[in-house]
Amino acid sequence: MRIRRTVWIALLAGLAFACILVARFPAVWAAGALPPWLSCDDVEGTVWNGTCTGLTVRHQQAVGDLAWQLQPLRLLAARLAAHVQLTQGTAFLHGDVEWGPGQRLHGRDVHASFDLNPALLPALPANLTGSARADLAYIEMKGNLLTDLRGRIEVHDLTQHQGAGTPLGNYSLTFPGARGGGELVGELHDLGGPLALEGTVRMTPEPGFLLDGKVATRASVTADLARQLQILGPPDAQGRRSFSIANTF
Repeated sequence: MRIRRTVWIALLAGLAFACILVARFPAVWAAGALPPWLSCDDVEGTVWNGTCTGLTVRHQQAVGDLAWQLQPLRLLAARLAAHVQLTQGTAFLHGDVEWGPGQRLHGRDVHASFDLNPALLPALPANLTGSARADLAYIEMKGNLLTDLRGRIEVHDLTQHQGAGTPLGNYSLTFPGARGGGELVGELHDLGGPLALEGTVRMTPEPGFLLDGKVATRASVTADLARQLQILGPPDAQGRRSFSIANTF
């Protein structure tokens, strides 16, 4: 009887120790599981609530400081969910993200503000600068394919650097969510500047996008930018020129 009691005490003690170890599992112990193209200067906290200072992509592009808070109960549904916050100077990104089976990524209440950086956004032309802000109620991706998006993205002070800097203006892109059949289409409008622009952005399965729109010049347009628009052909009766841009990621 005493032996059985001793065994139970040992089992309970071992279980308690395991629970404490899991609850306080140091984040630095898990840092070795990061993909080889990601690295951190310093890791603190636990795997459940921790920070990665000096997050770097491909050992050369500094991303910022990352903090996370995991939601343990979502693990019971075979999903990894967390509230994440990424900061670099005045730039930030924060929201609730969840990874699930089938390489699916879901984001909710995601907000971000950052400068446009071709190093982090390869689809961005290297001669463009500006700042962006995103307020997204919901985002869904499957692998590299964007399958759903509800929210608004704004770009301000967009400038083309080709010789002297050419101001291009401010723009907004709004996605109401995927339509029936899964089609994802956003509405693009200018928010003031040298160009009056409106169009649609249709996400394609390559993955990529197709942008169709119409653009006209305002009084503040520079002579150089007006000449560049002439490649689109003659304007219609309202002074607008049609354009179409397709790209893959």
